[in-house]
Amino acid sequence: MNKNNNILTHHEQLRLDYLQKNIHYLNDKESRELDYLLYKKELRERHGSPRQSLRSFIPTAYEDDFEEDYFEEDDEQEELLPRYPERRSRKTRQAKPQRFQSPRIEPKAKVPKPKKARKKGGFKRFISFVLLAIALVIVAMGYSFFKGMNSVSEKPVAEVFNGVDTSNGTNILILGTDGRVGESSGETRTDTIMVLNVNNTDNKVKLVSFMRDTLVDIEGYEYKLNTAYTLGEQDNQQGAEEVRKALKNNFDIDVKYYAMVDFATFATTIDTLFPEGVTIDAQFSTINGEVVSSVEVPNDLQLEENAPAYQTIQVGVQQMDGKTLLNYARYRSDDEGDFGRTRRQQEVLSAVMTQAKNPMKLFSGSEAIGKVVAMTPTTVPQSFMWLQGPGLLLDAANGIERVTIPENGDWIDDYDMYGGMALRVDFEKYQQRLAELGLR
Repeated sequence: MNKNNNILTHHEQLRLDYLQKNIHYLNDKESRELDYLLYKKELRERHGSPRQSLRSFIPTAYEDDFEEDYFEEDDEQEELLPRYPERRSRKTRQAKPQRFQSPRIEPKAKVPKPKKARKKGGFKRFISFVLLAIALVIVAMGYSFFKGMNSVSEKPVAEVFNGVDTSNGTNILILGTDGRVGESSGETRTDTIMVLNVNNTDNKVKLVSFMRDTLVDIEGYEYKLNTAYTLGEQDNQQGAEEVRKALKNNFDIDVKYYAMVDFATFATTIDTLFPEGVTIDAQFSTINGEVVSSVEVPNDLQLEENAPAYQTIQVGVQQMDGKTLLNYARYRSDDEGDFGRTRRQQEVLSAVMTQAKNPMKLFSGSEAIGKVVAMTPTTVPQSFMWLQGPGLLLDAANGIERVTIPENGDWIDDYDMYGGMALRVDFEKYQQRLAELGLR
């Protein structure tokens, strides 16, 4: 037991030790309590009896602060300090803190809380502002898009198309005809036959071009692939559906949607979305075995009044407007023939998709896109365009995998049922190739 126990009680001495050890951190009340205990100890040392009543010796300054708290009289003993709390478990101590706490703890616990609350509230307001801005942009784009759609008085009706889902992504058949003004759809053939695979697990856009002179079986007869569209149009305007069936029966590939591209509208859209043009590295094969630095390409669509019959396109990187881009994509008079044209069509479509990844281009051209959609026969739903379109552009930024069927030189020259030159290919080989690409 402490040697001072005959002067102060045990818990008084403990309290005195605590206050002396923390003398530099005491508040006013604790300082006065320390003075009181020292004074009490001195009195008891002077008068000798630990049970002697000290009320007559207590200074007035201490009576006011400690009399009620530190004097509890009973028949046997007058205690000078309250009992120390019993030892509690950790949970109890946390739930009910002790009476005397260090003055350092309170400001540390209270000061950070309002700062965190203000920071969190500011972050929430910032997120709300960003979401509101995005919503306004989407609304503005939607308004411009539908404004463009409504500006077209006569909208073409999509043909019957029995699309089939694929296991990996969505396959979209893109058709472009070589029709001229005044010709009916039954007189035209498809200048472009492509299948676009989007939203697949590889997060890449895949583009397969089928050469139009490929020999295929249609109801037991051998036709060129592009003839399928003409036969379908002559049979109650089911050209796109007939091409879909030809691809399925010969290459075992399923297609969900189709879109018929109008090249004149395509050129107008390019000029709207890309005022400075589309960057293209123009390349041509040899012509009559000679390397060329420029080519005179036909301007046979006559998009401008009194337009010249030919346009000169230089070899190399350049910016092309809509008309030049269209003429470049349709050229087939170099030594690669239709294979070269197919390659250039893939190049043009890839360039448009990758360079359109800037959202501002979509915003500035949303009205033009609305016009294009209104003038384009297609079964692609508008919900697909809005929900899947941004993801398609992001996938295009990862790269576009391009395949041509058949590959250059991988065919045998043959004739269709009309006696026209055609390309005979190994169907099993290309069925396997499409399966490896994930398009089946």
